[in-house]
Amino acid sequence: MKVLIVGSGGREHAIATAVAKSKRVSKIYCAPGNAGIAAQAECVPIGAMEFDKLVAFAKEKEIDFTIIGMDDPLVGGIVDKFEAEGLKVFGPRKNAAILEGSKAFSKDLMKKYHIPTAGYETFDDPKKALEYLETAKMPIVLKADGLALGKGVLICNTLEEAKAGVKEIMEDKKFGSAGNNMVIEEFMTGREVSVLSFVDGKTIQIMSSAQDHKRAGDGDTGLNTGGMGNFSPSPFYTAEVDDFCKKYIYQATVDAMAAEGRPFTGVIFFGLMLTPEGPKVLEYNARFGDPEAQVVLPRMKNDIIDVMEACVEGRLDQIDLQFEDNACVCVVLASDGYPVSYEKGFPIKGFEKFEGKDDYFCYHAGTAFNDKGEIVTNGGRVLGITATGPDLKTARAKAYEAAEWIEFENKYMRHDIGKAIDEA
Repeated sequence: MKVLIVGSGGREHAIATAVAKSKRVSKIYCAPGNAGIAAQAECVPIGAMEFDKLVAFAKEKEIDFTIIGMDDPLVGGIVDKFEAEGLKVFGPRKNAAILEGSKAFSKDLMKKYHIPTAGYETFDDPKKALEYLETAKMPIVLKADGLALGKGVLICNTLEEAKAGVKEIMEDKKFGSAGNNMVIEEFMTGREVSVLSFVDGKTIQIMSSAQDHKRAGDGDTGLNTGGMGNFSPSPFYTAEVDDFCKKYIYQATVDAMAAEGRPFTGVIFFGLMLTPEGPKVLEYNARFGDPEAQVVLPRMKNDIIDVMEACVEGRLDQIDLQFEDNACVCVVLASDGYPVSYEKGFPIKGFEKFEGKDDYFCYHAGTAFNDKGEIVTNGGRVLGITATGPDLKTARAKAYEAAEWIEFENKYMRHDIGKAIDEA
């Protein structure tokens, strides 16, 4: 079987690593891929948004199965394009990917189908948003409606901050057209948990829980990023929480999308807040999280192709989804200055220390080859240093140990990924 993966980050490297384990797969391509993915797949210089070129490539190489890793092509309708050409592809169609593509859509969906979430209002006029804030309770959350690389959310503690946030999102267009509309949401307190799931349009199967660290600095300080590290499972995702979510959130979301004529096939990422009133949905994503994929996929026992194919063919109910009884921690090595400005092109050393180890992973997020054939930094998030262990504390210690194996100029990381484990 020949497989094409669309994307270029740490998530796609984690997917490629899982696909490479499948005995059914003989050849992997990745478009456009990165320097790490190149060790497992043949990388092809086609961008994730070049739909016609990707379809033509899939036909030319007689690709049996395509996996879409990224949000932009999913929201843009890449699955519809592939399906129209009779190509088998994993991911939601455009009308279902709106679950992530529009926060206003997803909030309205939850409201209509009584899925627990924070109270909110939606605005397309900054003046009306400012009027609403005058009587709103602080702190409050502002969200750009569209895709913003995980950064389009502002938590505002004062009215002045909130007013500045409206200007930033809706008038200054800091997040581009994602800020044409905006959701203003009540601030929820509690612990955040991420839960990934496989969906075939009607059946949902839950993967292991995970917990992300979005802020750039230790102690959850600094700007929001795409994610500075992760661990799985979350000790705060208890059996009681799981029961509640299965009853009121997971299947309810799948059923709601089907009822709206938007059946969802692929991965739904549930961002949850465990509030004093019970779990509530913070956000949906329509694909694997990054770096959630890096800590969840290494723990999955199943052949990923078997599971994804079952989703596409509508027979997920026949899959016994299983995960190892262990733990996994990912520490992101970033370029100093991320997520604002940073230099790239620095050679990276230390990869050889990961060779032959099946409990350590070095997932490439922003890497490339230079003209000397060296692997160099090529992004804000450079590598996801990941380790498994019998428990979270062991996995965390191993991940930080391995983070020291890698060297490059302007290397930056948080030192408290998984610190919440100590409080569990």
